[in-house]
Order: sequence, then structure tokens, then C-alpha cells
Amino acid sequence: MRIVIGEDSALFREGLSALLGELGHEVVATAADAPGALAAILEHRPDVAVLDVRMPPNHAHDGAEVAAEVRRRTPEVGVLLLSQHVETRLSVELVATGRFGYLLKDRVLDVDEFVDALTRVAAGGSALDPEVVARLLAGGRDSLSALTPRELEVLALMAEGLANPGIAARLVLAERTVESHVGSILAKLGLSEGGPSEHRRVRAVLAYLEVRHGGPS
Repeated sequence: MRIVIGEDSALFREGLSALLGELGHEVVATAADAPGALAAILEHRPDVAVLDVRMPPNHAHDGAEVAAEVRRRTPEVGVLLLSQHVETRLSVELVATGRFGYLLKDRVLDVDEFVDALTRVAAGGSALDPEVVARLLAGGRDSLSALTPRELEVLALMAEGLANPGIAARLVLAERTVESHVGSILAKLGLSEGGPSEHRRVRAVLAYLEVRHGGPS
């Protein structure tokens, strides 16, 4: 993959760049602030951009604002936001566009999980940190009362961005069993029309939780 990194911590930025390079990916540019990150993304058109949510110049949601601008101007570029804190509303708003991931920075320490998220985002899918998913599901708990405990487990993994084979492997279930659970979940949430793809199902579930219940902020 061709990757742009936007991160104001020089140590984290260079360490992440070195890690991705060792794994065979090409880091085409790095930037220490939001304007530099946006310029690098527009110039290089990478497969995916990895951005810190809070970057100079404002140290607020500059990285998220870059992500939104990238989505508007270059929708073919995937964006993976990294954050120190869980911000569910931000993640829901952006995941609905596809080619988007949102992970806590600690998740980078699990290299396989991090690279898997990058790969899914670059391929047009979604990747949400399990802690974000747990917060979202807690916020919509009343609406999910019709789901069985197993269906709740499957829904959480769907929201993380896993396809049916990944869910089956994580829960040690047959893939056809997972397909049955997914169909039941979507039917109970009123989201079964139109035969959506895996990442569209993730966005639909998250949109349902956000729109119907306001989601936690």
C-alpha cells in the first residue's frame, strides 16, 4: 500500500513510518500538521492516509477536518484516524462514507490488527476500534433488546468492520451460522432491504444506532 502519515509527534510518526516500511508498504509522505497532511494527500493520492485526530495548528479536530476534506475531494483515498480518546459521534459521521477507520493509538501496538484495519480501509471497507463499538452499542442498548446475546456479539464484530469469515473465525463458528445471525440482526433492525455488502451493513448498523438514538457524544 501507498501511505501518507499525518502525526505531530515526531517519535510516533517516524516509528510508524519505519514499521510500515518494514512490512513492505510505501510511506510516500509524512506531515506534522493538518495543512501539510492535506497537501501531501492531494499530491500523492495514496491508498490510505493515517491521521492523528488532534494535530497542529489548533490541536482540536484538525485531523478529522482533513479526513472530511479528503473524503470530499479525493473519495478514492482511504482514511484511518488515530486518537487517544474515544469520540463516537466523530467516528459514526465519517464511517458512513466508507473507506474509513477509527482506532485508538494503543491499537497500533497490535501490528497484525493495525495492518488488517489499514487493508480493509484501503479496499473500501471500514474499521472501528472495539472500544468505539462497545460505546455505540451501550448507547443503543434499549433498541437492541430483540437481539440475542450471540447476535450482539456478531453485531459488535460487524461494526468493527469484519466480514462473515472474520466473524466466524473470531467466534469459532461456521460461516453459514454467522450468515444466519447477520440476516436475523438486519431483519430485527429493519436493515435487511437491498442486500447491502459487508461494509454497507456496518454503516447501516452504525447509522441506525446514531440516528435513532442520538448516539453518545
